[in-house]
Amino acid sequence: MRNVHERVIEAPAGEVGALLDNLGSDQDELWPSVAWDPLELDRPLAAGADGGHGPIRYRCDRHEPGRLVRFVLDGEKTGISGWHALTVEDLGDGRCRVRHELEVEPAGALMAAVLPTVIIPIHDAMLEDLLDNAERAVTGSVRTPARWTPWVRMLRAVLGEGVDDVPVPAEARLLAPYVEGADLLDAWRGTRDQNASNDPQDWADAIFRDAPPMVKALLALRNALVGLVGIERSDSSAFATLERSDDEVLLGEDQSHLDFRCSVLVSGREVTVSTAAHAHNRRGRLYLSVIKVAHPMIVRSMLARAVTKQKSVLGVSRGAQTPSRLARTGR
Repeated sequence: MRNVHERVIEAPAGEVGALLDNLGSDQDELWPSVAWDPLELDRPLAAGADGGHGPIRYRCDRHEPGRLVRFVLDGEKTGISGWHALTVEDLGDGRCRVRHELEVEPAGALMAAVLPTVIIPIHDAMLEDLLDNAERAVTGSVRTPARWTPWVRMLRAVLGEGVDDVPVPAEARLLAPYVEGADLLDAWRGTRDQNASNDPQDWADAIFRDAPPMVKALLALRNALVGLVGIERSDSSAFATLERSDDEVLLGEDQSHLDFRCSVLVSGREVTVSTAAHAHNRRGRLYLSVIKVAHPMIVRSMLARAVTKQKSVLGVSRGAQTPSRLARTGR
């Protein structure tokens, strides 16, 4: 799949090229970090620098200061192989062209469906915001600012505003035995209303039994595709409660290709969903390489939805509402 964005900017190539060279640094004015996951690198921009944005991971394999930077995607971590590059071309007369090229191939049927419907629309919106930043930084304004499509706005809502990526909490003791050696390990945290339930089972039901429509569609798509490669389809038992304590419940399922555990921890005003998965074989590793891209979006959206709905519940205490009622109403 090939994807190209470009814009002619009424400014010298040297000025825009300087923006390019600051990518991933504290002085980065080009990457649209306010609205999107920031671009982070493990060292100053140069060939060999590793990093990425959000779940998309890549390595810089070429950097020509002021003119070009190219990244090769980590197919194993991202589920997409290929490259993307930013170039600045001098057009003369104090003008230049900024161009972004992307060439990628998805790994597996699930990613082949997610790439054009989810990842590319988000990529397109983010790249247009980047070009806005380039134009604004060197000219002081943007002639025709980019606008997100309704589909992108919906996807951003699904991504889970108000939910943060955090380390797995030390308080998640039920999950602790499954953390070491996990092939997938992450945690996402939201803030509950002070009057919302502090029972972790209530939150587990609200998060996993009342998923957003987009997530339900993705899970249905997942079930339709995984059977083609010999992976079991999931049902509601995938999020059955296996263990619980006063502040944490542990959900999970063991399958032939992998085992996964999911902790829902309520600590003060914070609700944290942590996931650990262990692949058993090549199918499991391939499956996780695809899931790692969609998984953050899915968990963030489910937690964000539960936080929003739970905030409307006042005076809720333990036993005030049963888990089954919470599952039906999302409250």
